[in-house]
Amino acid sequence: MRQAAALVLALLLIGHSTASWAASEAEESTLSQIGAGVGSTIGTVIYFPFKAAFCIVGGVTSGFTVIFAGPENAGKVARTACRGTWVITPDVVKGKESVKFAGDPSPSEKAPTAK
Repeated sequence: MRQAAALVLALLLIGHSTASWAASEAEESTLSQIGAGVGSTIGTVIYFPFKAAFCIVGGVTSGFTVIFAGPENAGKVARTACRGTWVITPDVVKGKESVKFAGDPSPSEKAPTAK
């Protein structure tokens, strides 16, 4: 398990560093694209089970939330747990996008802004 974690870390670092080398060029190098692709694949394989578990726990928690806080709040709990990033893309590996483990509430659920 430690060897797999070390390999993933090394590939992510290689993918990230090759992206910075390619940033000065007009186009990305093949090595950069391969590094980002491998990093995103391995990152997704590791990240996805944690995100799925978080979504499942959010769904179970929303069941309890229905009892104590009502269906509207239960929906917010479930949506927040299951929204967000599910797949690590090459742009995430390159640092162009960020990972959102928990999703944002929908626009109608956000707090109103002061006028």
